[in-house]
Amino acid sequence: MAVNKYTEARKRANEKYNAKTYEEIKVRVYKGEKANIKAHAESKGESLNGFINRAIDETMQRDMRE
Repeated sequence: MAVNKYTEARKRANEKYNAKTYEEIKVRVYKGEKANIKAHAESKGESLNGFINRAIDETMQRDMRE
């Protein structure tokens, strides 16, 4: 039997930290595109979230130079 070390207290602490530290943005893509984007991110050694954040940062920096 597997032991769940992720306790309810740990879950609440994580949720509290995330609520205080982060904002969320919902991104909608066409069916099947999420898998393509995730595969691309993983091929570059990134998480899906990390890839999206990098894409946003790089685009904003490029746009500021124009």
